[in-house]
Amino acid sequence: MSTADWPLFEVFIRSRHGLSHKHVGSVHAVDATNALENARELYTRRNEGTSIWVVPSNTITASAPEQKDALFTSPVDKIYRHPSFYELPAAVDKM
Repeated sequence: MSTADWPLFEVFIRSRHGLSHKHVGSVHAVDATNALENARELYTRRNEGTSIWVVPSNTITASAPEQKDALFTSPVDKIYRHPSFYELPAAVDKM
């Protein structure tokens, strides 16, 4: 098996505690352990991260751009989802 046949892994790095992981790129590797090592060598050489995630690319399911309206547009008939219809308690009036 050549390196071109190795599975592709997506790499996510968290730069500091409390922040979200961000996608930084991809690596080919024999398995997840090797992918983690490759990602560390490639993307965190200067102590840029505190955490690394590697995910097999073939396990990621993504929405298509043409599905944007169906997935992300709020239905007009569900006005109760808008916060303007709720009374805030006095304890949180500074919100």
